[in-house]
Amino acid sequence: MKHSNFQGDFFSGIDLPLSVEESSLSLKKETLRNWQKLIQNYQNKLFQYGVNHSHQFSFFESSSTEPLGKLDPLKLTPLPLNFWRWPKSEHHGPAIYLVMDKPKNNGCHLLLYIGETYAADKRWKGEHDCKNYLIAYEEAFKKAGLSTQLSIRFWTDVPKETKSRRKLEQQLIQEWLPPFNKETRNRWGTPFTSLTH
Repeated sequence: MKHSNFQGDFFSGIDLPLSVEESSLSLKKETLRNWQKLIQNYQNKLFQYGVNHSHQFSFFESSSTEPLGKLDPLKLTPLPLNFWRWPKSEHHGPAIYLVMDKPKNNGCHLLLYIGETYAADKRWKGEHDCKNYLIAYEEAFKKAGLSTQLSIRFWTDVPKETKSRRKLEQQLIQEWLPPFNKETRNRWGTPFTSLTH
């Protein structure tokens, strides 16, 4: 068998990326943008038109479901994720909190996580699964040359009773399908966690 001395010709005429690193960066960027678009395509109608009001609530159930249609995440004040380090917190008591991003590449909002707390000024201080996802998310987007605008927002017009508040939280999770909540994580996947390692 004769070996050719022209091994370089095998790739002639094919445009190769300048480097593996640049190709990998492009793939990450495309993958991350596509992941965002999937979620945005679903959530945009909720941001535009509000929560689906076709739910029929029972007259005999607790009124904890009533506020569901009143939530407009964009009307809530966005705070930096490190708000809890401030000397004085704006929010106290029971709340539903929303972790959001507004990617600069397309201007649409993403609702990443929904949680509930009995103490809005304290919940974010300790350990939290969502914080790990946010770190991986931010790092992956930064490495891919994409920027994030993360914020947390508190909705304090919620039931004071924990059971009712948790029921409301679950209803909101089922409506918005935020990707970082354990109930909906499998639906969207988390490509940024595998891309950062």
